Amino acid sequence: MVCKWYVLIYLHWLYKTPYKDGNRLFMIEPIVQSFTRLLPAAALLLLVGCASRQEAPPPPVELPSAFSDTGRPTIDQAWWQSFQDEQLNQLVQQALDSNLSLKASYQRLRQARAVADRQSAALFPNLDATAGVERQESETVDATTFSAGLTASYELDLWGRVQSLSEAEALRASATLADYQAAAVTLSGEIANTWFQLVAQRSQRQLAETQLETNQNVLTVIESRFATGQSSSADVLRQRQLVSASRERLSTIEGDTDVLKHQLSVLLGRSPTRNNLPQDATLPALPPLPDTGVPAELVQRRPDLRRSWLQVQAADEELAAAITDRFPRFSIEASVSSSASSASELFDNWLTTLAGNMLVPLIDGGALRAEVRRSRAVLEERVQQYGQSVLTAIQEVEDALVRERQQRQRLQSLQNQIQLADSTYQQLRSQYLNGTVSYIEVLTALKDKQDLQRTILSTRQQLLTTRVALYRALAGSIEAAEATQETTEQEQA
Repeated sequence: MVCKWYVLIYLHWLYKTPYKDGNRLFMIEPIVQSFTRLLPAAALLLLVGCASRQEAPPPPVELPSAFSDTGRPTIDQAWWQSFQDEQLNQLVQQALDSNLSLKASYQRLRQARAVADRQSAALFPNLDATAGVERQESETVDATTFSAGLTASYELDLWGRVQSLSEAEALRASATLADYQAAAVTLSGEIANTWFQLVAQRSQRQLAETQLETNQNVLTVIESRFATGQSSSADVLRQRQLVSASRERLSTIEGDTDVLKHQLSVLLGRSPTRNNLPQDATLPALPPLPDTGVPAELVQRRPDLRRSWLQVQAADEELAAAITDRFPRFSIEASVSSSASSASELFDNWLTTLAGNMLVPLIDGGALRAEVRRSRAVLEERVQQYGQSVLTAIQEVEDALVRERQQRQRLQSLQNQIQLADSTYQQLRSQYLNGTVSYIEVLTALKDKQDLQRTILSTRQQLLTTRVALYRALAGSIEAAEATQETTEQEQA
């Protein structure tokens, strides 16, 4: 885009009015005087027409120099491959190709690109062809008239108004592309989280089946001891209650597993009733902590931040268009037409017309100035929203780092606790069989051990979910194949 701000400032000065009693008064200058004073601006526009616009200013927030923690491996665009889970890789690729919400987002991208192309058409002349035949019949008239012609019109974009509107729509289309890429990142994260939850539920089901078998075996021992008078009926009832609770937990896990299957199928663009998902899977090991880089790189990498910044630039272009909308418009119209009473004589005589038009806003009740104020406020709003998006992005990275550290520590503590709980249960069980402790102590130790086993599985899954959140917070652009191909074709065109 050409640098037209010097011209805009000069032209704005032409229409500026002094303040009086705190109110701005609108003053109308003679058309001839205004046109004469506009000539230097037009010359200045020609001089700066080839200059490029300055780079966009940084976000209205202070970026930290580094994140609180970092690792060594760099993040690949396909970040989910870091888990080295081939089934997850296949599921994410299927979702990027078949998810219906992502396909709808892609169609919004196509709409935005079409709108940008439609707006950019205003930069070129319009040429229309006409042809017609007219038949008149009356008591005194009996004639047929044939006509044909060409009409062309073009607005001279001296102040860059049309160019600014075209640039604004092009920037919005780019923002829609970034929005589509952000939706792909979100979808990949949902696939990974849902898959890990499903795998964790399957592991919980295996654990619940093992615990149910253990509790049934303990129940058999207690019932045998009760038959010989070595245990009380209360011990039998307590163990039966634990067996019943284990069966209920198993039923709950199966229901949760089915719900997760339905969720994953919908994310893959399939019917929930046709969830032919991979069966044999275990939770992967946590990959090494990735290289988080610096916040300044994050601002350039994340598609949602690019979208926010492109919206700022689009608002800036609209402000430029609103300012230039107060200046005179120049247009040229040309036409060539011919009419005759017979088709053979149609192209013998031609009428050529060439006209130049100038439209100067004089009195509009302050509507154009109000539009400038509105556009300026929209630009400031977009700038502040962009700053907030940057802060939120940095917060997401820091939150994920803090949660991962906390969950790592918790998992280590749980692993220490499970060793102690298992030793405690084994000792109490031996003492109970020797008749030195009551069964309630054994039952409590058994419950504690089984609760810790379930908690460790949940914590491992939560740790993977936190890593997914970190990858998503650091991720760059992700596109499906069709969007990548269309973007490449447009760039080449």
